[in-house]
Amino acid sequence: MSKTQSDSTKPIVSLQNVGLRYNAGPEVLKDINLELKAGDFYFLTGASGAGKTSLLKLLHLAHKPTRGKLKIFGKDIDFIKQQDMAHIRRRIGIVFQDYHLLDHLSVLDNVALPLRIVGRSERYIQTHVPELLEWVGLKKFINTKPKLLSGGQQQRVAIARAVINNPDILIADEPTGNVDEEMAKKLLFLFLELNKMGTTVIIATHSTNLIKQFHFPVLHLQDGHLIKE
Repeated sequence: MSKTQSDSTKPIVSLQNVGLRYNAGPEVLKDINLELKAGDFYFLTGASGAGKTSLLKLLHLAHKPTRGKLKIFGKDIDFIKQQDMAHIRRRIGIVFQDYHLLDHLSVLDNVALPLRIVGRSERYIQTHVPELLEWVGLKKFINTKPKLLSGGQQQRVAIARAVINNPDILIADEPTGNVDEEMAKKLLFLFLELNKMGTTVIIATHSTNLIKQFHFPVLHLQDGHLIKE
């Protein structure tokens, strides 16, 4: 059964009147109201400094709202026990612009990390990770360490790691920013395949070309306020 078939009516993410500020600074997110259901696909746009990365970090539970209510998978994050937080985060694939690759591990081992955390067999890993790396054009770098790769190649490793475990939610911050147009389109088709299986996808992008080619709804941030287009 796909994720969309299992329960497509209840939101898996809900933000109600959410605000976020860092320390004593001004609010960077203001009165955010948003519901995401299984199988949703959104582009997230906005000028630099509009709050896109901050919103993505809220959705990844890297930050808690300063005010308002955030629920994920039906749970209010103010009441989630610390030991349960790691399990929830494993259901979320994340690609941020700084990649967070482990330099002492090979490309294969970086991508395989989420699978090993959940106890997948080495046989499964040695079959599926190379297949995905071939799709993103990195199979010949399977034993290479990340520091020997270009920025665009590191970005594709981070994307492969984020999607390898078929997450319930995929959050990507400019995932096509360092790749050419052909690879950008190929990565979007990868996200589409995940989405067809029920993964909720949110992609922050400045690329108007991608938005025009793939006709998904757009969430736009302006001065900390969220507008659905």
